[in-house]
Amino acid sequence: MSTIGAAPPVALYVHIPFCVSICPYCDFVVYAGAAARGPRNRIDAFVEALETEIDLRADALDEAVGPPSPRANVDPAGRPALETLYIGGGTPSLLPAEAIARLVDHVRGRFGLTDDAEVTLEANPGPDERGDAAALVRAGIGRLSIGAQSLDLAELRRLGRRHRPEDVGEAVTAARDAGIGSVSLDLLYDVPAGSLETWIASLEGALAMTPDHLSLYALTLDDPDAEGLTGPAGDHLPTTSGARRWRVAARIDQDDDLAATQYQHAVDRLAECGWRGYEISNWARPGHESRHNLAYWQRRPYEAVGPGAHAFDGRTRRWNAARLDGYIAALSPVGRRRPTLPPGDAETLDAATAIAETVVLSLRTDRGLALAARDEAPLAAAFEWALEAGLLATTDDRIVLTTRGRLLSNELFSRLI
Repeated sequence: MSTIGAAPPVALYVHIPFCVSICPYCDFVVYAGAAARGPRNRIDAFVEALETEIDLRADALDEAVGPPSPRANVDPAGRPALETLYIGGGTPSLLPAEAIARLVDHVRGRFGLTDDAEVTLEANPGPDERGDAAALVRAGIGRLSIGAQSLDLAELRRLGRRHRPEDVGEAVTAARDAGIGSVSLDLLYDVPAGSLETWIASLEGALAMTPDHLSLYALTLDDPDAEGLTGPAGDHLPTTSGARRWRVAARIDQDDDLAATQYQHAVDRLAECGWRGYEISNWARPGHESRHNLAYWQRRPYEAVGPGAHAFDGRTRRWNAARLDGYIAALSPVGRRRPTLPPGDAETLDAATAIAETVVLSLRTDRGLALAARDEAPLAAAFEWALEAGLLATTDDRIVLTTRGRLLSNELFSRLI
């Protein structure tokens, strides 16, 4: 199945699968311990393989639609340079700054980056994980996404996090002092055995650090093994027995009503502060919305490299398998074999699925849908129910989720897909 489809990418996601340790709730493709640190770490071999995948993906685009050109909007012979580059993980800030600079430069050379491209790096706030902010700026990073998760020490320990609450403030200060122009913080609510008081304290502590963007996520404890996502071509790694035991116990200590109260508090508090809740889980000061994530919600085409990474060309979704050994073996073969694209799979969306996906992704944002969509499939069948249940609201020309609708969005979305 071809990976070249309807349109060239406007964004690129790069997955760095290394962490110092693995949190028990985490379902991302992550390798820790000796693979991430020490004399037997896999970082150099991985970065080499990653650059080869970047080349192979770019070669395919060059052949299909031509090389990148920042002037593609006026030069039909060229394809647009990337508007965003997002280096996520894992803990990308574990990589040496020179490796990050090398990756950014490699992407720029093969895909192009617009002059105002948003270049984001995810970082953990611990002093031995956050990296050198000044060196990151020199490497081309303009936006930093810091995985705070909580500012309560007991909650951090319960979640298996290594950093202290004060490390978050130090990481933000270091980023500001280095000249990073946009700083985002991630926080988790519905933490097992959490409380409204600890959530309010974490949110207030985060606001006091004056970030530009906040991502507030309900802690979800999924089972990728049961969902069939961990096979040879799967985009997830098997859940360890220890993580599985932790999740079973943690679910008992979660509380849906408390989670709703915590979310409602955040909605009200951030509105008071003039923040825009531009997506179900994301708020920003004006002008600091994540352009990369908006590309996902707007169903714009994006490329992706690294184990477990997902790409979309407007018609076909493609993903790499999660296994690091298979990834490196394909891209850095021993002997005289030529590198090949890593294992993975793809699916081409039919028209009905594409329409349903557009509706769901649009409703995730504060822009919602045009009012005319209420009479079109798939929303027509669920519109009156959702309106009566208080999940949707209408303006003169738009349909948007209410706060209640955001909280119960999974119920609505399951009716639409």
